[in-house]
Amino acid sequence: MSERQGGMSSPPDAQAEPNQNTLHNELQQAATIAYRTELIRKTIHLCSLSIPIIYLFITRELALQLLVPMTLWFLVVDIARFFHKPTAELFYRWFGWLLRKHEQDKLDKRLNGATYVLIASTLCVFLFPKLLVITALSILIISDTTSALVGRRFGKRPFLEKSLEGSTAFFVTAVLVVLVTPKIAGLPLEYLIGVVGAAVGTAAESAPLRLDDNLSVPLSICAVMWLLYALLLPSIDLAVFV
Repeated sequence: MSERQGGMSSPPDAQAEPNQNTLHNELQQAATIAYRTELIRKTIHLCSLSIPIIYLFITRELALQLLVPMTLWFLVVDIARFFHKPTAELFYRWFGWLLRKHEQDKLDKRLNGATYVLIASTLCVFLFPKLLVITALSILIISDTTSALVGRRFGKRPFLEKSLEGSTAFFVTAVLVVLVTPKIAGLPLEYLIGVVGAAVGTAAESAPLRLDDNLSVPLSICAVMWLLYALLLPSIDLAVFV
């Protein structure tokens, strides 16, 4: 009887390990930048935490006065690099080494992550109550950073388009953000709403969406939390948090 017929196949663990290594390699290739560059990129990303922190102390109107021109400037430069050679040369000389492959694709013409963060911040501030925006943007910045670094270093098992390890890191840090960000009345149900928002953000970050996760994560968190507040805590006026 041959080995194949005699049941002498490789143990499940032996088969799983190559698959896990394959996923790890695929995550590294998908990132398209070195891990050290990823660290620098995410350190810069963490600087965006200044947006929800500053917003905590200023009005919605002032926040938009600051965000709108900044977003427009980033958007104009980001688009101009695809059509204006001098802008492209200057842009890639200073920032090209930080960009992922899809952010440099001249055919696809996708914006870079920093521009998407500013667009998301502006949209969230304009559309949603302040309390939800601070939570959602903080989750985006902190949890996305943690997810990327953990996923690239330790990711072995798949979860949607990302790794289970990276997505777990995203969710855990998102829950921690929910625990420390402001609440209206401090009710247990408010924290539960935040945890649901964290789970939705995790799914949005991991899902195979065409929409950039710097947009999908905060917008989905804000939308779900706003809906849950309306359904579960209709007596709480989110507008009082200004």
